[in-house]
Amino acid sequence: MFEVGKDIFKHGFRGTNTNAGGCARLRIVYSLFLIAFGVFVARTLYLGIQGTDRARLGGAAGNWVVSRADIVDRNGDILAKNIMSGHITLRPNQVRDRDAAAAAIHDALPYEYTLSDALNLVNSGRRFIYVKKYASDAAREKINKARIPGLEIEQVQTRRYPKRRLFSHVVGFVGNDGSGLEGAERTYDEYLRDNNDPLVLSVDSRIQSVFYERLSMAMQKYHARGAMGMLMNSRTGEMIAMVSLPDYDPENLSADPTQNRKFQPIRGIFEMGSIFKIFNTAMAFENGINKIYDTSKPFSIKNKFGKPVATIKDINMHKLPKSMNVEEIMVHSCNIGSVQIALDLPSNTQKDFFDRIHMNRALDLEFGRTERTLMPIKWGPVERATVSFGHGISVTPMHLMLAVNSMTNGGIYIYPTLQKRGVGVVRGERVLSSEISAKLRGLMVRVAEETSGKLARVSGIKIGGKTGTAEKRLPNGKADRQRNMTAFIGIFPADAPQYTILVVLDEPKGIAETGGWRTASLNAVPTTGEILDSILPLLFE
Repeated sequence: MFEVGKDIFKHGFRGTNTNAGGCARLRIVYSLFLIAFGVFVARTLYLGIQGTDRARLGGAAGNWVVSRADIVDRNGDILAKNIMSGHITLRPNQVRDRDAAAAAIHDALPYEYTLSDALNLVNSGRRFIYVKKYASDAAREKINKARIPGLEIEQVQTRRYPKRRLFSHVVGFVGNDGSGLEGAERTYDEYLRDNNDPLVLSVDSRIQSVFYERLSMAMQKYHARGAMGMLMNSRTGEMIAMVSLPDYDPENLSADPTQNRKFQPIRGIFEMGSIFKIFNTAMAFENGINKIYDTSKPFSIKNKFGKPVATIKDINMHKLPKSMNVEEIMVHSCNIGSVQIALDLPSNTQKDFFDRIHMNRALDLEFGRTERTLMPIKWGPVERATVSFGHGISVTPMHLMLAVNSMTNGGIYIYPTLQKRGVGVVRGERVLSSEISAKLRGLMVRVAEETSGKLARVSGIKIGGKTGTAEKRLPNGKADRQRNMTAFIGIFPADAPQYTILVVLDEPKGIAETGGWRTASLNAVPTTGEILDSILPLLFE
């Protein structure tokens, strides 16, 4: 391009015979072009250098620009924040006054470098040295005041998580490039990168702290492998607390096993036991089943040829009434009665019902995609029977919580959110009549006041709930009688629920206090009661 320009400048467009006036004009145009191009190149280089200097020196000059928005809880408590920090760097070949540079290093970092050590560093002949990474404000200020070429501050932004483990799964963390990799950091990455205003989450740090403390204590007390706890606003879908243990430190990822980053409430799938009797009872109400069942002896399930293929029992059968109606079967959590109800349901009722409450698929939630549930491949007599009390079907705790919430909040299925919402009209999909929902609430109150949920009761508020104890599966698919998942799901205030709570313990052990038993009523339920006793004053202050 420049050769062509020089030729035009010398000869014009018509060669050497061009008249002098035209040639002069072309020389002027070409000269202006060269000047403009030179200015463009100089400006580009200046902006590039200036941009680099701003990233490196902006903190000292007061021009620091945070490149990622804060994350705060519903009360404005900081959960994630970019902070300005900086590394003290040294380029020995650029240092002119070596004694002054050594003195400045010693003055800024007296406990890390003697004057002799600092002088050796300056005279090392190396091209580049990090004298101190993430130096303190005071140390950086002294280096800046020294104004020694070759001894500078490299400004950096670091993401900090003041609550550390408390919100590790909810908030997540960022990668080396500052992009969100897990949790809210990943879900709302675009917002966090493009906005200055904080991202306000629905969670409450005070409530989360109670869940974390009580679940940690329960894990220790019952020697459990893990624990989970969630609290959701029944009307808005706001998640107020979500804890999954074990956890990890987002500021020191190497300190914990990688598997601890798995957020069990949406990534773990489990059989959840007798909590499924809520759904079984709802189906009975919908189909007008109103009869008395014999619960005095084990129930034998037969195939289409009349041959017994399975026998259903209750571990406390001798303490149960000899006959019960649909409501009593749920209140006493009777497996024998639940099976008979399930087998009286019209064919495909269970499958259609679980499809309706979104148990049949992975859920694309605002803050992540759940695992897909494991539903029966076929719906024969054995499958229909075992599903009635929560065996032979595996779901995520989030699936369970959302489904139960829809059963008890008036019949509306609401998707959860991690963003703070205002109180308004419940918006969602109707999956159950309000009349049946009210009946289920009444039965859950009886469970909390009369049977397995009594240890979750707290003074001053009416609680409804349901327990679940399920055996975990061996690799060959058979039930492991030595390993259980125990859970309690509760609603409160029970007459007009505002909150739904779920507490799950993974493989709790029997202890002396429980007489060696490890059922939900003896571990998950009292743990829930302790949580409720602490959070109720905060929720209704």
